[in-house]
Amino acid sequence: MSQPGTSQEPLRVAVIGSGPAGFYVTQHLLQDKATVVQVDMFEALPTPFGLVRFGVAPDHAKIKSVTAVYEKQAANENFRFFGNVTYGEDLRLDELTSRYHQIVFCTGAPSDRRLGIPGEDLEGSYPATEFVAWYNGHPDYAEHHYDLSCERAVVVGIGNVAVDVARILCRAPEELERTDIADHALAALRESRVREVLLLGRRGPAQAAFTNPEVKELGELTDTFTRVLPEEAELDALSRAQVEADGDKATKRKLEIIAGLVRREDANQPRRLTLRFLVSPEEILGDDRGRVRGIRLVRNRLVERVGGGLAATPTGETETHDCGLVFRSVGYRGLPLPDLPFREDWGVLPNEAGRILGDEGSPLPGLYASGWIKRGPSGVIGTNKPDAAETVRSMLEDLAAGRHTGADDAARDSIFGVLRERGVRPVSYADWKKIDSVEREAGEAAHRPRVKLTTHAALLAALDD
Repeated sequence: MSQPGTSQEPLRVAVIGSGPAGFYVTQHLLQDKATVVQVDMFEALPTPFGLVRFGVAPDHAKIKSVTAVYEKQAANENFRFFGNVTYGEDLRLDELTSRYHQIVFCTGAPSDRRLGIPGEDLEGSYPATEFVAWYNGHPDYAEHHYDLSCERAVVVGIGNVAVDVARILCRAPEELERTDIADHALAALRESRVREVLLLGRRGPAQAAFTNPEVKELGELTDTFTRVLPEEAELDALSRAQVEADGDKATKRKLEIIAGLVRREDANQPRRLTLRFLVSPEEILGDDRGRVRGIRLVRNRLVERVGGGLAATPTGETETHDCGLVFRSVGYRGLPLPDLPFREDWGVLPNEAGRILGDEGSPLPGLYASGWIKRGPSGVIGTNKPDAAETVRSMLEDLAAGRHTGADDAARDSIFGVLRERGVRPVSYADWKKIDSVEREAGEAAHRPRVKLTTHAALLAALDD
């Protein structure tokens, strides 16, 4: 067998997942001048782009423009997209390893981390991941229902996803009408009676995970008075020492923005958003119907963690707030994939520089990971680019050393036969462009960027029109 990577025998790569990680892996592979590569990308949904389509908030259109970079990769003659194809159901691992020299898993972290407190499963307590997917029109969540008839909602967590959820709850519907938010979510938010949102952080303002643009935006909401309690904005001695020692300009700017939220005057806006620090949920309280009626918080203080950094520890002082909704946003988590090893403690595929490791700790030939399923849910969209570059370096090093799956089926199109036997209708990139055109045309008529098709049936039906 000749060495893959030549015009006579191109390196055949399957990329599982079409979010930023998958497209950055594709970009690095197709840009390699010394290797001829053919990439087939497989995606469970009929649409590409993963969290860019279903995770980025609808009022952050500029961030979504990153898809223009991915479009360039999709236009390459050595790239093919297979939407509506689920790994583990429509295609098994052995069917991939017999057809592709290398397989890269870029499946992200689609689940949420739990709080582990009483009342977490009451009606009205939800993962933020699902709420975000719902308002962004993810087909698997389009039928979900969120009762927004309560006056106060609580968002547990203080990263960018938590901030997005709080902002969408507080954003004026008239502003959301100009975005690509799902129609069903827009209709529900128009009728929302939520007038107060609490955003909870277990540590102090210096340790808050949100980025500066995100928290700054909270103070600019037209219909919402955003505030921080003065006593919670003040740094404790340990945090002051940490900030001074780090000398990080972004952290100092973050603290300036938070201080500005303390000094704001209430302009009698119809909604109120309060950022809380040094509090953790101790119990979600329910009524006799099994619905959320309140939340009990415990005050924290910061202590030095063994090995460095500051950790929150409860003081025993508690407070209780009435509420009808709780959104849990304390981290995303990867899920196990069929026929692959998995680290339950970290929620990732065990790997070294992207090479998936077997039970004995040795790399599994031809199997790789990139993105959140590789490193955990950290960073922003752009973080996936250097992460993908590391994985592709490992792939090309292994290729040069003759380490790959040993795929013996050289017929690139034989994958269609497998899908046809299972009754799967793969969605090509040309098909996606048709869906995209339908959504954009509907958006143009409504003076919006697009009107999303939000069910599997509607997305596939658009291909038959």
